[in-house]
Amino acid sequence: MRAEPTCPRCGGRLRAPSLWSSDWNCGVHGAVLPRQPPKRPSAEGLAAVLRDARVPVWVPWPLPKGWLVTGFCAVGDDRSGGRACTVALSGPGLLSGGPADLLVIAEEPGVGLGAFYAGLDSTDPGDVFDGSPPHGKLDVQGPTATSGHSVPMWAVPSGPDRAVYVGEAMGDWLWMILWPAEAGVFLLDRPHLLDLREPGMQPDLPYGAFSPRLQD
Repeated sequence: MRAEPTCPRCGGRLRAPSLWSSDWNCGVHGAVLPRQPPKRPSAEGLAAVLRDARVPVWVPWPLPKGWLVTGFCAVGDDRSGGRACTVALSGPGLLSGGPADLLVIAEEPGVGLGAFYAGLDSTDPGDVFDGSPPHGKLDVQGPTATSGHSVPMWAVPSGPDRAVYVGEAMGDWLWMILWPAEAGVFLLDRPHLLDLREPGMQPDLPYGAFSPRLQD
C-alpha cells in the first residue's frame, strides 16, 4: 500500500509544502489537495476518515446480500480537512454473481478524485447535466432527521470496464463507480445512502479484505 500522499487527479507523486509554497504540487496538475494513503477496512480506518471529513462519508445501507466495506480514502490534509471521501465496497455482482466493486465518493467541486477513478481527463463530470432525464436515483440521509431526500444520478461515459454515475447531494458531487460495467444495475434498486459523519448514522458495518481499487 502506498505510504505517501498522491495527486487526486492522476495518482502521481506530489511535492510537499515548503518555505516557498504552502501547496501540495503535482508535476502535471500543479497545486492540488493531497490524496492520502488509503485506510484499511476497519472501525479505526473509518474513524480516521471521519475525524477530518468536510464532505459526506456515504455508505449504502442496508448493504446488498454478501457485500462488505473494503476500505476508505480521503483527500486533504490537517489544514484543509477532508474535501473528498471514498468508501470502497465489494460483493457478488447482482447479475453474474461474480465479484463486483463499488466506490462511493463525495467531493467538493474541482477536487478531481471522482473523475480520476471514473477514468476521465478532467476534474468534474462534464456535460452530463444537459437537461436529459436521470438514469437512476438514490435516497440519501444526512446528519439531521430532515435532510433525507432523493438524488438524481446520471450515467457518465467512461471505459468499458466500469459503470459511472454522478449526482449532487448536500452541495457536493456524489459519484458511484462500479466494476464491472454490468454492476451498474446496483442503481436499479434505488439504494439508500447514510452519511456516517453523524454518530447516530453509524451502523455495524461488515468489513472485508482491502480493495485494490483504492491503490490505483
